[in-house]
This record gives sequence, structure tokens and C-alpha cells, in this order.
Amino acid sequence: MPRDAFIEVRGAREHNLRDVDVRLPREAVVAVTGISGSGKSSLAFGTVFAEAQRRYLESVAPYARRLIQQAGVPRVTSVTGLPPAVALQQQRAAGSSRSSVGTVTTLSNSLRMLFSRAGTYPAGAERLDSDAFSANTAAGACPHCHGVGVTYDVSESSVVPDPSLSIRQGAVAAWPGAWLGKNFRDILATLGHDVDRPWRELDPEARRWILFTDEQPVVTVHAEREAGRIQRPYQGRWTSVRAHVLETFASTRSAPVRRRLRGYLDATPCPVCGGRRLRPEALAVTFAGQDIADLAARPLAELTAVLRAAAAEHEPESTAGTVLADLLGRSELVVDLGLGYLALDRAVPTLSSGELQRLRLATQLRSGLFGVVYVLDEPSAGLHPADTEALWAVLLGLRDAGNTVLLVEHDLELVRGADWLVDVGPGAGGAGGRVLHSGPVAGLQAVPASATRRFLDPAHRPRLRPAPRAPSGWLSLTGVTAHNLRGLDVALPLGAFTVVTGVSGAGKSTLVTQVLAEVVRAHLGLPADVDEEEPAPEDADDAPQEGGPVADAGPGIGWSVGRVDGLAAVRRLVVVDQRPIGRTPRSNLATYTGLFDAVRTVFARTPEARRRRWTASWFSFNVAAGRCPTCKGEGFLVVRMLFLPGTYAPCPTCHGSRYAADTLEVTHRGRTIADVLDLSVDDAVTALDDIPAAVRGLTALRDVGLGYLRLGQPATELSGGEAQRIKLATELQRSRLTGTLYLLDEPTTGLHPSDVERLLRLLHELVDAGSTVVVVEHDAAVALGADWLLDLGPGGGDAGGRLVDAGPPADVVRRRAGPTGTHLARRLTGPA
Repeated sequence: MPRDAFIEVRGAREHNLRDVDVRLPREAVVAVTGISGSGKSSLAFGTVFAEAQRRYLESVAPYARRLIQQAGVPRVTSVTGLPPAVALQQQRAAGSSRSSVGTVTTLSNSLRMLFSRAGTYPAGAERLDSDAFSANTAAGACPHCHGVGVTYDVSESSVVPDPSLSIRQGAVAAWPGAWLGKNFRDILATLGHDVDRPWRELDPEARRWILFTDEQPVVTVHAEREAGRIQRPYQGRWTSVRAHVLETFASTRSAPVRRRLRGYLDATPCPVCGGRRLRPEALAVTFAGQDIADLAARPLAELTAVLRAAAAEHEPESTAGTVLADLLGRSELVVDLGLGYLALDRAVPTLSSGELQRLRLATQLRSGLFGVVYVLDEPSAGLHPADTEALWAVLLGLRDAGNTVLLVEHDLELVRGADWLVDVGPGAGGAGGRVLHSGPVAGLQAVPASATRRFLDPAHRPRLRPAPRAPSGWLSLTGVTAHNLRGLDVALPLGAFTVVTGVSGAGKSTLVTQVLAEVVRAHLGLPADVDEEEPAPEDADDAPQEGGPVADAGPGIGWSVGRVDGLAAVRRLVVVDQRPIGRTPRSNLATYTGLFDAVRTVFARTPEARRRRWTASWFSFNVAAGRCPTCKGEGFLVVRMLFLPGTYAPCPTCHGSRYAADTLEVTHRGRTIADVLDLSVDDAVTALDDIPAAVRGLTALRDVGLGYLRLGQPATELSGGEAQRIKLATELQRSRLTGTLYLLDEPTTGLHPSDVERLLRLLHELVDAGSTVVVVEHDAAVALGADWLLDLGPGGGDAGGRLVDAGPPADVVRRRAGPTGTHLARRLTGPA
């Protein structure tokens, strides 16, 4: 191939890349592989994409640059033959409930235009602008619910769940603790209400007044003496329970407070718009016999059928024909990417990162660009193997249109079909950062140092678990109704490893991380959305009775379960998801796992620290005593620039160490506290082997494949998959407790097959110790290595939500009752 047919990278030194030179063919699908932390993303995103963006920004006006999120200037000697680049990275779904599939793909814009220009209006009605069909504008939003579609209010049962308690005993559960809750109680007592009588025995009129009155009387409160403290009289203003909950829910900026209060609110469809979010005049306009809310609620696979039928009835050159052609073409792309089960009104926060990336990919495909480098971060994430063929066809279409597809990927079926393979390794962190192979995929078999080589060997097959465990009991849920689950009956074996499979949108996450998690939380008496908690006390008797109904216990997800059996065996719940472990750089690997506490304690016990009378808190960068006074422990300063976005620069005083100079005078084994934070997990296992509490945490982190991370790595730099494995490692440090239920949602996201094997061993160790593990997963190695499979489907959205098959993997493979069984059977006999 001619020289200009390649992108040539020389001297790449980003992150752990070790002066890498590599050639990448243009107008080809190039797969980049390697174990987690080997340097794949540093090459693809940190070098190739960052350099392409840097060159583009040189042509942009300085004022406009500040509006663009910049990738930074890469550490590389040269990159030649580089076309413009577009990056589509994994991002956890974010945004408000007003952000939807339709807004991300801009399909909502076209649908609104269709209704505005080609809709059927009632006789005498004026034509509406497209904004009038949007619930996110003042012109279109229902004036009663402001376009949200639901209204929140309190009821007696929602705020007083146990009427046998008195007010003093906490009958009004929605009240806050500490002083404010006591203040409400004292005001009621001053007003003459009996705060020691069971709630149900109070006069009904008094109960209604306490809960719902609009009156706000002010009284002089003589609070009771507590713990020897004398409290002066004060003027207290009464606020009803309803007013307090609604006002706090609307005004608080605290997510935990908002989640707690949400549990005391009843959500009902807006009485004006019926939950459809729009003004009546917009809902009166129809197209193909349906209003815009009806069409936006249809799965895209159904919507495209409606649009296709409508397009056949309109002239291509007409206004309706033109808008329909654009809307239909872009909708079909989303369906082709395996997302036909999504509806335009599906809220973005409910999407997985893989779904969000594929939606953005569909948007890019309609741009018609050519001669571009598309840098993709595991587009197969969250995608059932049955849907990867459609994704692969899209990627090949990008290539055939004259683009280069640079794919960071672990799905070996996609890797095997690539035109070119770049394998990075051989290890992670400092043990990686080298290009082991760059060339045709088959050439990797000649590279013994590659961790990927074994899995791409045509003879490699995943294995069935030879002897599935016998369950110690069963946890059964009957009549599960939520989203697309309609009256589902399922049984999960206790003391076993269960994998819940199914195509994208089949209802897996709804069943496991929403319904099952909330049922168990209710049983253990935990607040909604609490990830993990200590075991319920042995004498706990206030949980729902065995076999009883549970209805709508989960706030805001609208689910119900007819009957639950087997909960008595579950003593503890751990939900391991991919949410961030912290929102600021002050949260890091060492602080989250707790091992930093042990390290700071050891530093405080050194002779020098004892001489200075320093405690462990002196060695925290979050405490003023020992941290750098200039950056206040951040390690960097934000530099404000005129006409340019703010940028980060290392602190000129501590040079990024976060600590004051005198703090760094204290050492342990020749290392300062800043040196310890700069260690990788792998290096720290040896460097801190005299601190048993730290070694336990470090070993657990290494066991889940995170040995390459630095102890001081900010939480904001961690991927969702890394955050999930850190949570799992934190759990592995604890003593194994029989009766613990672990729920994990796609834990193999971002993992190399060799790391998947390691993770699988750890999960089986948890089961061997007496726990129950339930995993939502697409990976064939995980599914075949389970004791029990629960397959949902057969399709996504309305075509899913049913139990396709259940049983040991060998039986599911033998029956081939759905896409999962068929795929697993093929994996056992064909290429991995």
C-alpha cells in the first residue's frame, strides 16, 4: 500500500505508552485490543483523536474554542496521514428526564416538524409551530405539570407507613431526624396534640390538620430538657407534613435527601394532560391517526412501520414526503443498530452507556461524512451477540463510504472480522504500553507475548461448568410487572451463580437491578436505592412477611410483584453497578476502598510524626493541617483564560503532590505519603506489605484486574467498568457472610477476555463462601460458566419481557429456545 494510505504515529508517550511507533491503514476497520489498562485508549483516543482535534482547533476562532470540550495536546513526536476524526466514547447516561432518545438523535425535531407542517388539525384550529409540540418549551408544555407528565403529592399512608407508632416514636417517617424533626414534634405538643398516643388513635381531623393544613401558626416552644442540656424557649412556626415534604423535595440540591423524600411521595399522572406532557391544542393534532405523544411512545421498530406506510401515501416532493423520508431514514438506522425496542420518549438516564453510544453513532451515520476517522470505544457494550451482525454491517458501511474505523474492542467476533489488528500490552499500566502486533488479525498467532492471542485462536472455545451447584433454596417472584415485564414469574436458585441473559431491551436490568433489588431492600428494611448495607439483625421482625405481596415499593419505577417467597434466606444485599465512586478528584481509589486510612495511620506512627505530634489526619489532603495551602489539596490550579476555556495547571507550590512541604518530610520505607499515592496497585502490594489492612484491599483490587491503577487516581478519571470493579474489590475485602445476595449489571464491560476469566473465578469464590450471585450479562464465557441461566426475551421492548428459558446452561444450550441458547450453542462448536 502507498505510504499515504496509512496514519503513521511516531513516539507516542501518552499515559503508559512507551515511545510507540505504529502504522494504521486508512479506509479500513482497525481493531485495537489488549488487556484492561494496557494503553489501548491512550493510543486511540489520547493520541490519534486528540491530535486530530488539536489540528482542527487551530483553524477555529479563539472565542469558539472555549465552547468545545477539548481532549488536550497529546504527547507524541508526530502523526502523519491523519484525516479529521470523530470520537464516540462510552459515557454513562446522564442528563435530566427531559433528555430523551428523541432529543439525542434529533428525531424529535423532525417528528415535531412533521406534525407542525403535515398534521391533521381540528376544524378552525390555527397551525402550530414545531415548538408547540415539545414538552420542553413553554409553548408546548402542559401548564399544570410543566411538561413532566406526573404530579407528586403525599398521602397519609405514604408519610405514615406504621400508624401503630406515636409521633414521638417516629410515626411521621417523612420528617427529618435530628433537631428539625424534634422541632416539629415539640410544636405539635405545644399546640396541644398528643405526641405519645398511637397515630391511628388520634382524631381523624387532627391527623388531617397535621398532614395537610395550610395554616402556619407560630407558638412559643418550651422544649424538653435532654441529656442535661437546658434549651431556651423559642418561637416555632408550624409547617404541615405535606408542605414540608413538597417544598424540600422541590428545593433541595442534595441527591440523597431528594431520593429519601421521593420514597414518601405518590406519583400520579398529571390530571390535565394524562401524563402526556403536552398542551391540549398540541395533542389535538394527529398524523396517521395518532397524536405525537402516541407516536413518541411507540418502540422505534413500530414507529418506522407507521412512517413507512405514511410515506407511501405522500408524494416524495411534498412537505410531508420530504420530512418523512428524513425521519424514516434516520429511524431505520437506529433500528439497524439493535435499538428498535427504544421509544423516542425514553429518558436518557435510563439508557446504558452502550445504548447511548449507538444512538450517537446512528446520528453520525446520517451526516454523510467521508474521509473521516471514527474512533469508537467498545460499541458492542450492552449488545446481545445476536445483534452484533447489524452493528458490524454499520461499521463496514462507514468503511466502504471512505472512512477509517478505529475500534477499541473486546468482542472477539468483531475483532476477528477487522481488516487490521493492533494489539497493545503485554500487561497493564507500567507493564503495558507497547504495540505487540500491528497487521492482519491472523498474524497475532505468531506473538506469544500477547494476552489476546489465545482467545483469537480458532481452536479456542468457552467451556460449560462441569457440575452446576445444587441450590440451597429458591427465591421466587410471581407476577412481576415493570416496564416491559408483564406478569413475569421467575425463580432464582440461592447459594448459586445465576446469569440473566437476553437481547438488549429484554428486561434484564429491570428485573435484577430495579425490581429484585428493591424487593430485597424492602425485606431488609433498607431505604430505596441503598447499594449495600450491613446484615439485618437476627431478631428483625419488621420485614414483610414471607410470601406476602409487595407493590410499588420502588420509588419512581412503577413496578409491582404479586408474591415473593424465599426472602428469609437473604440477610444482606450488595448491588454492584457502574455508577461513579465519587464526583470530584478528591475521591480516589485509596480513599474509596478505605486502605488509605491504614496507610495514614502507619505514617502517623513513624518516629518523626510522633515527635511532631501529628495524627493520621495530618496526612489527609482533605484536612487543612497537612495539605498544600496554595491548592488546598487539589494538586492543581484552574487557570482562567480570556477567550479560551479554563485549563488545569500543576500547583506551583506542591507540584501536584497535594501536600505541604513539611508533611513530605515524613517518610515510611523511604516514601512520602505523596509517593504512596503515586504507586500503582501492583507496586503497592510489595511496597506496603507491612500494612496488613492495606494489603487486603490491594490484593482484592489486583484480583479484579485493576493492578494498573494508581492509588491516587481521581474517581473522575475512572470508567464505569472500573468503578464497578472497585466496588466489587471493596466488597471482597470483607468477611464472607452467608446469606449475602450480590447483584451485578454487566460486570464484564470494558474487560479483556483474560480479565473476564479472573472476574469469573472471584464471583464463584463468593458463591463457594455461601453467597448468592446474580449477574446480568451478555458474555458467553460468563453465561456458560454459570450454575443457572435465566433467559428473557425473545426480543426487546414490547417483544421482550417474557421468560424464554431457565435452567443449567447445558440444558439451555440443548433446547435452543431463543437467541441466547442458539448463540451459546454456536460458541461451543464454532469460533469464539
